[in-house]
Amino acid sequence: MPEVKYTLVLIRHGESDWNRQNRFTGWHDVPLSETGELEAAEAGKTLAKEGLQFDAVYTSVLRRAIKTAWHCMEQTNQMWLPVTRAWQLNERHYGGLTGLNKAETVAKVGEAQVLIWRRSYDIPPPEVETTSEYYPGNDRRYKALTPEQLPKTESLKLTLERVLPYWESDIKPAMQSGKRLLIAAHGNSLRALVKHLDGIPDDVIPGLNIPTGIPLVYELDEDFKPIPSADAIAPLNGRYLGDREMVEARIAGATSTGHK
Repeated sequence: MPEVKYTLVLIRHGESDWNRQNRFTGWHDVPLSETGELEAAEAGKTLAKEGLQFDAVYTSVLRRAIKTAWHCMEQTNQMWLPVTRAWQLNERHYGGLTGLNKAETVAKVGEAQVLIWRRSYDIPPPEVETTSEYYPGNDRRYKALTPEQLPKTESLKLTLERVLPYWESDIKPAMQSGKRLLIAAHGNSLRALVKHLDGIPDDVIPGLNIPTGIPLVYELDEDFKPIPSADAIAPLNGRYLGDREMVEARIAGATSTGHK
């Protein structure tokens, strides 16, 4: 068995208001729902029970991920930890679908088309107009980004293409320096990261669902390869913390509602 060199904890934010309303969310900055607040706090309690300690926290620049990180830090008595907020960890941008109700969109364009937009690896939804409130170029938090960095839409493949360089340039070096990290992000940015870590094929990753508010622990060797956990749920090699039945039920719930 390889020696554990690094430990990394990932968590998808708790349920958001738009998750609850079954709307495409993407980069739009919506708050956690009441259920999401409870999920995030419970995740922090689980981390505390496991005795997990961190040296730094990474989140997206969206408040549902930031607030989830806060809950985890508070419940583990680590509110003092430095937090890095990176747009590269944002959710996938849903383009012109942003804000739309999923069921209503299915009724309008058909289930087959919506399934392609939502679940294919490399086919993005229609682009958002640059005049839309959902275009990131109209949000001052992204004013330092170049036009090429501002997405009008994204597939999971395009999401991976912005997550992976940030992993290589910032997150991985932080771990190599000895820091134990917690990353609070989103269903698709985390799917992109675990696809890379676990080497999940393009045709398998669309079926992977990461549930809200459940910590996922990876133990990595010196080459940043995951050491398979006996409690892992395929195709992942990391282990979810918490009751197995609860975790599987939450995954099934994510499967039925999809990634927001």
